[in-house]
Amino acid sequence: MFEKVLIANRGEIALRIIRACKELGVRTLAVFSDADVDSLHVQLADEAICIGAAPSSESYLKVERIMSAAEIGDVDAIHPGYGFLAENAHFAEVAESCKIKFIGPPSHVIQRMGDKDLARACARNAGVPITPGSDGIVPDDKEAAKIAKKIGYPVMIKAVAGGGGRGMRAAHNESSLITGFHSARMEAEKAFGNGDVYIEKLLINPHHIEFQIIGDSHGHLIHLGERDCSIQRRNQKVIEECPSPFMTPSLRKKMGNAAVKLAKAIGYENAGTIEFLVDDDRKFYFMEMNTRIQVEHTITEEAYGCDLVKEQIRIAAGEPLSKHIAHAEPRLHAIQCRINAEDPAMNFQPSPGRIEFYYAPGGRGVRIDSHAYTGYTVPPYYDSLISKIITAGASRESALNRMRRALDEYYVTGIKTTVPFHAAIMRSGEFRDGKYDTGFVERMMKSEKFQLVPPSAKLHE
Repeated sequence: MFEKVLIANRGEIALRIIRACKELGVRTLAVFSDADVDSLHVQLADEAICIGAAPSSESYLKVERIMSAAEIGDVDAIHPGYGFLAENAHFAEVAESCKIKFIGPPSHVIQRMGDKDLARACARNAGVPITPGSDGIVPDDKEAAKIAKKIGYPVMIKAVAGGGGRGMRAAHNESSLITGFHSARMEAEKAFGNGDVYIEKLLINPHHIEFQIIGDSHGHLIHLGERDCSIQRRNQKVIEECPSPFMTPSLRKKMGNAAVKLAKAIGYENAGTIEFLVDDDRKFYFMEMNTRIQVEHTITEEAYGCDLVKEQIRIAAGEPLSKHIAHAEPRLHAIQCRINAEDPAMNFQPSPGRIEFYYAPGGRGVRIDSHAYTGYTVPPYYDSLISKIITAGASRESALNRMRRALDEYYVTGIKTTVPFHAAIMRSGEFRDGKYDTGFVERMMKSEKFQLVPPSAKLHE
């Protein structure tokens, strides 16, 4: 087992990794920006090193500064978390060259699956269904128009290095295709330093289903079921649940086998996610692979009774899959709500600032992953996620009722949060019946029945 791990991240995921390391008896080194000097991950780590100014481009995205911290701290492994450099093949390669273990798959696997066009080719070669689209990178808008005409509108323009909903544009005709092609390239270039895009057929309001896979260096690779990530706003996930209410046993078996087949074909190690789009006829298509731990890994942990981050660290240290994970079966239903520092009444305008009072819900079946506390200042420089509420129960209804109760208890003042938005979804009959797809949020917000639901807690005036 490692002696010391550097955590190349911040916020709740940095805390999550610190806790896993502590349980394994591993020391931790946190890195932080000027804006995060008061962050909990800095306080709870065994050591901490400042790596730069507040903007992530001057700190959390600086490979050389993180590696300098690793050298100063004399660490033997780096956990990248999610976001920032987590899927940066160059970062993993530099760590490997410095004889520091990157807690994730090998750099060449990250490179191959991080390029969405190459990933589609890998899926095709492995016999996993993919949506119709371009055979490679689309060089210009003229070629884009030819491809779109061939496969038929609507189409989706996607950045090969994209993520988080950026570098994506839907096109329903040639005019919107040309406009979207150029804007997607510009956004991708700015966000990822790579403006290459490809085109695929756009499925209207599909179901977004992902499979959690995990494998060791001894030839063992399994999946731990699926998560339904269809509740999205602007192509970004806001609520996830495990298992999916849309799935059938036969579809779960087919998709799980396809996920494992693809992961084995590319020689995958550690935790990862194979993402699919599924239409109403339950035909599924490979979308992409995330070569890291996911924000929503929590619901798989609660449903299957495992610790994926500890398992990541164990696998990276050369240990085989834990027996309880290798033979894990789902035992509970789990739901996660991502709580952001945003004002849903003002079109989700960011709401950074000082938290004057913070009270998180608790009780049986409620888990809170958060770095927020009373007096903490949410900086404006990073993702607005301040916490994740996870509820679990013996049935979907039980997990839903717990989430409704937990959202009513969550009380935060000083900033606006998306708690009222999530509470409104939990009270939606369509959601409670499990009848939703990726178009659900847009439909719900246009409905005359949609009303934000403030928390009922009155803990501090």
